[in-house]
Amino acid sequence: MTVKRIHSGSPYEEKIGYCRAVVAGGFVHVAGTVGQGDTVKQQCRTALGTIASALRQAGATFADAVRVTYYLPDATEFEHCWPILRDTFGDAPPAATMIECNLIDPKYRIEIELTALAP
Repeated sequence: MTVKRIHSGSPYEEKIGYCRAVVAGGFVHVAGTVGQGDTVKQQCRTALGTIASALRQAGATFADAVRVTYYLPDATEFEHCWPILRDTFGDAPPAATMIECNLIDPKYRIEIELTALAP
């Protein structure tokens, strides 16, 4: 089985020992991704941008997504992201789960982990 590792250039990839995505077994596994900005909506958009870049490098798009998990420290903020997510996935929404939990830093309002079919 061929494995392709995709790096985003984040300094944390080397510090922690992970990569943004791994293409293996017919899937693109995108690591949990946080975004930048002050609001959950801004962070959701920028996290999705980072994920889109990893998917492009793997030859996939959001239309290939089969599973997504959202992690938020405050579940009440998730509804603010719904229009962004609906626009992102359009007519090909993946199976999804939302989990309320602490994130690595209190400044983060959302973390998104995604699995897509590999081309």
